[in-house]
Amino acid sequence: MYEINFRKDVNLLDISWHGLFDADDVAAYARDVKARFVAEGFSPGYRLRMDMRRSAVQPQEAVAAFRTHLGEGLFPRASRIAIVTASVIAKLQVRREMTQPYMRIFTQADEAFVWLIGAEAVAATTPKPHVVA
Repeated sequence: MYEINFRKDVNLLDISWHGLFDADDVAAYARDVKARFVAEGFSPGYRLRMDMRRSAVQPQEAVAAFRTHLGEGLFPRASRIAIVTASVIAKLQVRREMTQPYMRIFTQADEAFVWLIGAEAVAATTPKPHVVA
């Protein structure tokens, strides 16, 4: 139903959903992601990409359960959140539930990745100019 990948090299929590959740699924998912977050040694300020292209719109029961288990203050805060979905209805649901000013919605996973870590990656690989006095 979901995949969770922690990419320490770019401080990215990369999640992909593959189906519809019910309240019990959300509870199990929340326990899993919280336990793995700690086990992987992640801390607040990470980046989050959630690929929802294969999951469609979540039922209201699941949305309420996400609020209960992973709502504000219940999970360490990301510095940037990228949601990936092409569904207009899913975009509306995400915008209603996730109001963080550091969240953006994308239709392509690679565009989301570039926005999440692109500027840092470019800065790290761009040679510094050599100034001769």
